[in-house]
Amino acid sequence: MKHMMKQAQMLQKKMNDMQQQLENVEVIGSAGGGLVTCVTTAKVVIKKVNINKDLMNPEEVEVLEDLICAALSDARRKADELVNQSMSSLGLPPDMMKMMS
Repeated sequence: MKHMMKQAQMLQKKMNDMQQQLENVEVIGSAGGGLVTCVTTAKVVIKKVNINKDLMNPEEVEVLEDLICAALSDARRKADELVNQSMSSLGLPPDMMKMMS
């Protein structure tokens, strides 16, 4: 029993360390062939949005809004992949992080 508790504590420490690392890892999502990019952390904290100046047309605001949403979705997908890879490296199921949130 003592051995199992020690293993659980070690696993908890590894998970905490991994979560701290993910707060500092940045992913870049893009849309429109790179016309809109979003930089987020692997924990999906939005850091920056870049918009190509050619998209700054007041008559096409809806296109810009759609591209921003697509870039954010792309960043989220990449962040999820990174988290799943990190979880797998610890020998844990990929969706375990979602269950803990």
